Amino acid sequence: QVQVVESGGGLVQAGGSLKLACAVSGGTSSIYSMGWHRQAPGEQRELVAGITIGGSTSYANSVKARFTISRDNAKNTVYLQMSSLKPEDTAVYYCLVVSRTLRNYWGQGTQVTVSS
Repeated sequence: QVQVVESGGGLVQAGGSLKLACAVSGGTSSIYSMGWHRQAPGEQRELVAGITIGGSTSYANSVKARFTISRDNAKNTVYLQMSSLKPEDTAVYYCLVVSRTLRNYWGQGTQVTVSS
């Protein structure tokens, strides 16, 4: 059973930085890709960044050049380094793990609040 646990959210001023972490346990050999999504109040959940087992990355246009996704395969952990944060980045950030059988595993989410 794959378990996904996020950490690292919090309150930061505009222009600041935060680093989120997502630790995966159980069934890690079946992971195909990992990524971060976010959901602001009243909005749909959207993809922020993703990284495949091969290391290919993708980003939403709104975060390119500000956010960086990376992974530590030895620790089964994926990170999201967020810089130059804006108030519109405020949301609950969720980690998504996709297995090789295309099954989705979501974390519980971590709140990121950017004050102006």
